[in-house]
Amino acid sequence: MAEVSAETPVTGYSLVLPTGWRRIPIQHGTRAAIRAIVDEVMRRYPKDQPRDKMTPYRIELERRLSDLARRARSTGGVDLYLPIEYVHGVTITASFVVSQVNLPVPDLEQAEQAAVDSAELVAYLTSEEGGAAPVSVAGVNAARTESVAAPDPAEQVPFGSRRVDYVIPLPGHPTRWMLAAFSTIGDGDPDGKFAKLLAELFDAIMLTFRWARGTQ
Repeated sequence: MAEVSAETPVTGYSLVLPTGWRRIPIQHGTRAAIRAIVDEVMRRYPKDQPRDKMTPYRIELERRLSDLARRARSTGGVDLYLPIEYVHGVTITASFVVSQVNLPVPDLEQAEQAAVDSAELVAYLTSEEGGAAPVSVAGVNAARTESVAAPDPAEQVPFGSRRVDYVIPLPGHPTRWMLAAFSTIGDGDPDGKFAKLLAELFDAIMLTFRWARGTQ
């Protein structure tokens, strides 16, 4: 097996999910992943449940997951993560999306400048003016922001939410960035203790973030 060094190009990422969380790939294999999750959820119910009661629930669950995936895709999402199991009998209303953003750079000279600019952008984001906190993600200097968003009925967002965003430059790719965006309504109070605990859980997940490296 060929040795993979820190200089080997980044081709992806990995992270460790808590028990009960699942991944839905956004660019390829989305429908199959959603159906597998729906099948897993439906297996928890007794087999003698009436079909006329379970079929509408299955359809609605698949629709909701498809809507989440569609929204993630519209913003450049690569993967959608969400919990599908109860924790102490409570449904966890939270999710996060990992996206990739490409900065348009027409030539090598500008690409080299973009590499400098990426460091400058992280520095700005983590400055007093930018308002983000400096963090290290898999050995890369990145920026973390946390906020509470108000409801937006016009965008079909009926509840406020606590949000945590990580902005991460890709090593060796001066024009490419990874964004990890978490959102939760907590127990209905996005500024409450439960929502803050879920934000801390997301931070713990991001501590497991690692780059995947290999030949392109």
